[in-house]
Parts: sequence; C-alpha cells; structure tokens
Amino acid sequence: MSEDRLLVQIASYNTNLQADSGLPQDLVDWLSPTLEASTPRAAEVTHRAPDIVAVGFQELLPLHLGFAGLSSSVIDSRNALILSQIEAHAPNKERYSLIAKEVNVGVALLVYGLDEGVARTVCDVETQWTGCGPAYMGNKGAVGVRFRVPSEDDGLGEVYTFVCAHLTAHACNLHRRVQDYHHIVGTLLFPPLPSSSSSTSSSAPTTIYASSHLFFFGDLNFRLRIPPTHRLAALSPADLAHALSDESTRRELAEYDELSVERDVNQSAFACLREGEFWRFMCSYKYKLGEIHEFDLKRLPAWTDRIMYATYTDSSDNSEESHISNLLYTTVPSYTTSDHKPIVTLLLLPPPPPLPSPQSPTPPTLRLPPTYTPRPDPYAPLKRYTGRVLGRLVGYCWCLLVFIGAGSAALGVGNFVLGLGVWGWWRWRGQQDGSQAV
Repeated sequence: MSEDRLLVQIASYNTNLQADSGLPQDLVDWLSPTLEASTPRAAEVTHRAPDIVAVGFQELLPLHLGFAGLSSSVIDSRNALILSQIEAHAPNKERYSLIAKEVNVGVALLVYGLDEGVARTVCDVETQWTGCGPAYMGNKGAVGVRFRVPSEDDGLGEVYTFVCAHLTAHACNLHRRVQDYHHIVGTLLFPPLPSSSSSTSSSAPTTIYASSHLFFFGDLNFRLRIPPTHRLAALSPADLAHALSDESTRRELAEYDELSVERDVNQSAFACLREGEFWRFMCSYKYKLGEIHEFDLKRLPAWTDRIMYATYTDSSDNSEESHISNLLYTTVPSYTTSDHKPIVTLLLLPPPPPLPSPQSPTPPTLRLPPTYTPRPDPYAPLKRYTGRVLGRLVGYCWCLLVFIGAGSAALGVGNFVLGLGVWGWWRWRGQQDGSQAV
C-alpha cells in the first residue's frame, strides 16, 4: 500500500537575485501541483499530503547581500510563506514543521516534515554548506540537510540527505560543472552515521552518498549541445525554440542534454542518481522576464534546473531504473519574475523492510558502482572557510559601494572615485595655501 511508502515533494527555483520579490504570494501551482491520476500508483496518492517537502532556491537575493551574510530576513520570510502555503493547500489541512534550513550566499534549502508523521520521529538533523565559486566563494555551491528517521521497532531506520546546488554557468563551462559536482561531494561533509556496534563506529566525516535516500537538485546549469550535423542545428534560435514546443522533438534532443551525457554515457558525475523524464516538460531556461512561454533567444533553451534521486535498494548496475516512483516532474510556466521556471517533483519512496527485520549495525546506504568511491576532501574545512571569509570581505565592500551609490554599485564606484578626487584636490589646495603663507 502507498501508505507504507513516504511521499516526498521537492521544489527548486532560481529566483534571479530578487529576494522577497522573487515569489508570488500564492504558491499553489508550485507547492501544491495537480497530480493527474495517470497511473494506478499516482491514483493512490492523488489526495495525500507529502510526508516531506524540500524547497530549494538559487540566486535567493542580490549577491552583495548574500556574500555579506545578510540573508536572514529573506530566508525567514520564505519560510513563513512556504509553511503557510503548504498547510493552506494540503488536502486535509495537514500541519507541517520545519525540520531544518540552510543558506550560503544565494543557495538555500528548507525541509519540512508532516507533523503527524516524519516530524514526530526525525532525529540526528544536520546541515552543511560549501562553495565552489572563485576561491571557493559561495556564489556557486551547495547546501545540504541530513536527518534520520528511526524504524517502527526503534531500529536505526533510514538516513535522508537533501542537497540543493547551483553550479557554474555558461555553455562553455561544462568541465567546470563536472568539477563543481565532485567538489561538492568532497566538501559537503556530514558527521559519521550512527552505529549500534562499537566495531563499526567511526569518527570520519561522510559524504552525501552515505545516505539511505539521496536527493540532489537545483540550477545545475547543464545545457543542450546539439551536434552541427543534426537536422535541427541549422535552425534559427526562434525556430528551434518553436520546435521545442513539440514533445517528440524534446525527446529527440534529450540525448544531447549535457547532464544526461555526463551521468549516463561518460559516467563522469552524478553516480547512481536517477531522474524522471525531463524531456516531457519545456526547457526551464532561459525566458524573457514577464513572459510565460517566450524564450530569451540570447541563450539556447535548456533544462538547466533538475531533480535527481537514489535509494539504497537501487541497483548499481542499472542506472535507468529506480525503486523510487516518480509521480510528477514538471516546470511551472506561470512564474515570470525570473529567467528560469521553477520545477517540482513528487516521489514515492520504496516501503521500509518488513518487521521484524535483521538489525544492521548502521543504516542502509546507497549501492555505488565498484569503480566509484567518494572520498572526503581532507582540506574541506580550509576551503569552505577561505571562501566564506573572502566572500564576507567582498560582500561588505560591495554593500558599502551600493550604499554610497544610493542602491547602485556602479554609481557607488563613481561616487567613491569622485570622493577620492575631491579629497585629493582639497588636500593639494591645503598644501598650496600652506606654502604660500610661508
């Protein structure tokens, strides 16, 4: 029965640096999407509230405020709005509690649990952040939330890890995006998993892969790379954008999606992670501001915003199948304040093992390919805090320029240079007057 399986909703949105103005007040289209009962499994959960809701943001607020660490008011406002919306639109007016939130510069993650379920039993809640921008600053990077849900027989249960990421932009930076992912794996570290046996306990930090269920999502910035010999490569940007409105064309072009190629063909990143049929919805980027369906043709449309997942019962030999049922995976075109469209998915997790079950000394973790062993970066703390300190310095200076420029950093630079010039002239005049007096 589906009641034995947790229902997880994940939503992600690049809000284009707009802080509190980046979201409409009614989030029903995004946080309470209509689930068509197109399959028997979907029909079972059509009127069921999610057990866990994870909401991720990228470009949460203007960069100077993010670097300076001035995100508290924005994230608190988002938390209040999201919580009110998921409760207002829950099918039976269910109540939720915030399990954890984390923000680093413009990347943020909030995770909620159903009061009558997960929120009552969740434990070992941890948050983490890392930056992979220049000098490890956090304009690009990831934040994570990890927690454990014990089993009904008070066993160790299962570990859930949610990661919201924002990887390097621009079509020419494919290699950097792959590097970003591996940097996140090596530096977004959590405490060791709990153990019921002293022989299996460890003090070493663990990567995101030390999870029973892993969810990785955000603005990953992977693009479409259409070969020059393809029949659609000769189309003008406008004609290509029009062609993408056809699902069969999107399915054809999906094999040239950079993320899919790196994950499934080259196997250079995102080991063991699965994904729904992203080609069924329109590309999430890049749109004209204020427009529902019109692309900004300065960029080739692409599925830059993605949601991936894995569970410990998934085979390491078959990357296409998962024991997680993907019930919904789509964009929300009606949001027009950003050049991205928000995305949302509903995932039905596999049922827990029957009770009584053999007790393992540690929670179950993902099955990884034998050729891949994620390793914690021994310099992770140094890299993370180097990036944070440099980011703070950049942020404070930038905020000062914005302040003296009446809201414009460019005008602030001009005012600063003008001020230096006036001060230099005044000092020179003082020296001249002093020499004449002598």
